[in-house]
Amino acid sequence: MNIRTVHTVHPGPLGDLLLTGSVAPSGFTLISLSMPGQRGAPVVRAADRDDAPFTEAHRQLDAYFAGRRTRFELPLAATGSPFQRAVWQALEDIPYGTTSTYGELAAGLGVPRAELRAVGRALGDNPLLLVRPCHRVIGADGSMRGYAGGVERKVWLLTHEGALQPSLV
Repeated sequence: MNIRTVHTVHPGPLGDLLLTGSVAPSGFTLISLSMPGQRGAPVVRAADRDDAPFTEAHRQLDAYFAGRRTRFELPLAATGSPFQRAVWQALEDIPYGTTSTYGELAAGLGVPRAELRAVGRALGDNPLLLVRPCHRVIGADGSMRGYAGGVERKVWLLTHEGALQPSLV
């Protein structure tokens, strides 16, 4: 089977986002979306850049940043353990413009409070930032905790979505 892994860059208000995807005879799937300086971001080779398969992803990202899209509808192929995939899938149930806490997310998944850190680790391993909105998960006290793209970007995203009020500072 002829499968190629390719990437592109999407310029935007958070910096140049790196998108990687898989191109196969059956079609295209998005593997990851990462931000500049993100820990664990994929390493890509310049020779593997191919912008063409990402046309729809670029269109949806532009609409999101322009405030015209609240949900992404892209074919996804992120790999992870069954637990990670369950956590990432649960993120899609957190509506645009709202937040959830780590505890609420864990409870919704039936994860005991003692296992809350496992939920946090799964969120930290989310390969599809923005698309699977882990930025919408905050501390029970309203604090902005760990975001692989950086807490400043998490605040920007939540403000952009209307979940946080812009700072008057």
